[in-house]
Amino acid sequence: MKYLVMVQGTQLDYEAMRGKPSDGNPAWSEEELRAMFAHMRSINDDLAETGEMLDGNGLAEPAQTRFVTPGVDGPPVISDGPYGETKELLAGYWVLECESLDRVTEIAKRVAECPGPEGAPVRPVVIRPILDGGGDLC
Repeated sequence: MKYLVMVQGTQLDYEAMRGKPSDGNPAWSEEELRAMFAHMRSINDDLAETGEMLDGNGLAEPAQTRFVTPGVDGPPVISDGPYGETKELLAGYWVLECESLDRVTEIAKRVAECPGPEGAPVRPVVIRPILDGGGDLC
């Protein structure tokens, strides 16, 4: 079964990683950033070795996001991000092929153990099964 494993984040998270703290989001040190990247690289290496990783990437910060929405009575509306009403956005993902939901949950738990600065917000790791061409989950 294929799964999409997603890590969420906010614009403030990206700014904190660049050393700019905000209320409830402390600045990351160079050492903390290195530890986070090493943690993620280790996961990627292990998943590549087991053959479970089909794809995975970190995504650019929400400030580089563009939203395209249907226009009410005209052409689509194009807006640049980030937006106050959209607090958390996809920050990174993996497309995995795993034998079971239990196995992908083990991987997501490992992702959730990613190191960071004391007091940093805790963001969920979301698992979504990818539907096959037939549209069912089995």
